[in-house]
Amino acid sequence: MEKPLDMDMPDLNTRAGRLRATLLHAFPGAEVAVRDDSALHAGHAGARPGGETHFAVRVIAPGFAGMTRLARSRAVHAALAEEFGGGMHALSLELRAPGE
Repeated sequence: MEKPLDMDMPDLNTRAGRLRATLLHAFPGAEVAVRDDSALHAGHAGARPGGETHFAVRVIAPGFAGMTRLARSRAVHAALAEEFGGGMHALSLELRAPGE
């Protein structure tokens, strides 16, 4: 069974929690969900034995209204630059404005 996207309070001791907290801060009023998909990528490029390298993220943010898909993606990648620098390898994104 696929692990659900985490929508609880962020646990800052995990990368998923830090991702969620960072995105909630970067996109006020957003609905943010994060799922660690690292186990699905074991043995692939960028995977680490401890996981926390591959994530699926859904952000529904009022600030995305009027932005292109590319602009939304760039905004999320900019917000998470520190995590990419710290070992995160891959990020699957679902980025929408409310009502989309």
